Amino acid sequence: MFANVIPLILMIAVFWFLLIRPQKKRQQEHKNMLDNLRRGDTVVTTGGFIGRIVEIDGEVLTLDLGETKARLGRGFVSGLFDAKALQTSKEKDRKGKAEPREDKAQKNADRAEAGSEAPEARKEEKE
Repeated sequence: MFANVIPLILMIAVFWFLLIRPQKKRQQEHKNMLDNLRRGDTVVTTGGFIGRIVEIDGEVLTLDLGETKARLGRGFVSGLFDAKALQTSKEKDRKGKAEPREDKAQKNADRAEAGSEAPEARKEEKE
């Protein structure tokens, strides 16, 4: 009977260490980040907006989104935004590319021009 319980205990242990424990750790880190928000911090919301905190009123934050201001609950902040890290990663991406890709619209226009010239060239060849 004890042998039948061992696989169940092992499965629970695996779920604990691979799923439950890391999720609790992430939740705790997110809660600490929300508790430590200050005016002037740049944040990303769950909706994808990036803004600077201009006012904190308890659980309500006022974000400056550029031309407009938005009020949202503290829980809708998904994380802090680090513009310097983003800029650094963009520069690394640019260095890794050999040449810029050609615009698709330009390629389509070139193909259309080539296609419209082809019938005229055929007529001249026949004469």
